[in-house]
Amino acid sequence: MDNISVSVIIPVYNCERYIGKAIESVLAQKVDLECIIVDDNSTDKTSSIVKSYMDDARIKYVKNETNKGVAYNRNLGVKMARGKYVAFLDADDYWTEDKLSVQLSFMEENGAVLTSTGRELMDEDGNLSGKCINIPEKITYKRLLTGNVINTSASMVLTEVARKYPMVNDRLHEDYIMWLSILKDGNVAYGINEPMLKYRMVKGSKSNNKFKSARMTYGVYRYIGLSPVKAFYYFCCYAVKGVLKYI
Repeated sequence: MDNISVSVIIPVYNCERYIGKAIESVLAQKVDLECIIVDDNSTDKTSSIVKSYMDDARIKYVKNETNKGVAYNRNLGVKMARGKYVAFLDADDYWTEDKLSVQLSFMEENGAVLTSTGRELMDEDGNLSGKCINIPEKITYKRLLTGNVINTSASMVLTEVARKYPMVNDRLHEDYIMWLSILKDGNVAYGINEPMLKYRMVKGSKSNNKFKSARMTYGVYRYIGLSPVKAFYYFCCYAVKGVLKYI
């Protein structure tokens, strides 16, 4: 795979304010990588900002002619990926410079197909809060049903596994469906409990709108085939953990 260890996939849409920081955090990583940026037909200065970094041959940029949605964009990045692993990063987040090297070493040593790190929250202006969201050391399918502890921007997935389980249904939590599908087939995810992801709390975002996110989470349970009773049970587990997480 051209000696590329990790293909970083960044879906972008009108994120001129943040995309530079995200790209710089990728280029600072100490692994052999490529950075695939899929632009969902941005209308602001996102395109010109991305192109200003393209003197670095690791940057690959494609722009959709129409808006396709984040699941499509991530899946396109996975199809383009030449690395053994793919790592997803949202355009408004960024990483510490050791994030990929630590994750890559762990996955190679343990034969893991999916890992995620911890994260530190920051506000819209990038001010770090000191509030860190921990992640369990081992995550099974049943554990994941009680709440999605795998943040997309913190994840790394074996490329062949990401291709087998593409993201679907932007109306729900497309990433959560992907993780559950991977683990339901007997795989295990592992957590590296260090806040190597700096996660931006953006007002109005899908993940930051708690009521909308709750409805979508219940929708995920029904989408993957849980009965209404089981879906309600796991939804209650998710709701309790969700409250405790931000206290």
